[in-house]
Amino acid sequence: MSVKPISREAQLRDDVARAAMAARRRKVLRAAVGRGVILVILCLGAVVVMAPVVWMISTSLKSLYETQEFPPRWIPRVLHWENYPNALTILPFATYFKNSTIITLTIMVGEVLSNSFVAYGFARLRGPGRNILFVLVLSTMLIPYPVIMIPQYILFKNLGWIDTFLPLIVPPCFSSAYLIFLMRQFYMTIPREMDDAAEIDGCSYFGIYRRIMLPLAKPALVTVAIFSFTYNWNDYLAPLIYINSQSNYTLTLGLSNFLGRYNPISWHLIMAASLVTVLPCVVLFFFAQRFFIQGVVVSGVKG
Repeated sequence: MSVKPISREAQLRDDVARAAMAARRRKVLRAAVGRGVILVILCLGAVVVMAPVVWMISTSLKSLYETQEFPPRWIPRVLHWENYPNALTILPFATYFKNSTIITLTIMVGEVLSNSFVAYGFARLRGPGRNILFVLVLSTMLIPYPVIMIPQYILFKNLGWIDTFLPLIVPPCFSSAYLIFLMRQFYMTIPREMDDAAEIDGCSYFGIYRRIMLPLAKPALVTVAIFSFTYNWNDYLAPLIYINSQSNYTLTLGLSNFLGRYNPISWHLIMAASLVTVLPCVVLFFFAQRFFIQGVVVSGVKG
């Protein structure tokens, strides 16, 4: 029985098929290695980011003696849950929490309304000098806060606002250059045909803003709200400058009182109070992260 020889064309097709299969294997292997490298980098970054948080949680459950041990222990021998009520009752943290909540929520509402309205004007209203004025607004971000800190303090002192919430609430409520830029970028992604259709139906500029822009800009509004809440909730410098009486202290000023109140420093109580203080920001981001990510991504698509 004779074996039929393989033709040259068939041999060539087999070689090409084997080469293509080998190339696909190499491509799949490179992709898998790339994903593995990215995963390792992300895991290392997560460890670096989460290490201080884990240390804060661990320290908040230790005794005072364990916080002074060397080398330090990551896992406490006994979990001291009583650190949390002790930390929150040594100082009037309920008053501090109330003050921070009033200041932060008031500023957040004011910034959402003012920045969205001003950004709507820059994004939609047509007129000479609009871009120049927008550049001037953005240029205010180049001015460092220490430059205007003393003039602002003198102004608020003459107004009788020192040791009140007004110096902390009023200036931020009149817009922020960065948040205006963020909202404007989002408005630019909304088709102008919607504005034209609303104008044909007899809608005014303010009606377009209220009925069309605000509902469509929900992701950007949530992003502005998160930025505003996080910054003002954690702000320490402005309350330190303008607040004098302990009844008006915010949480950040209350936490700073721990450092000079006890000797040795009660790090376990400080970490317990700090963990409770940071929880509102974590909870807010956890429930609003979908809108936050969408708002940041879409705002950077079109300039």
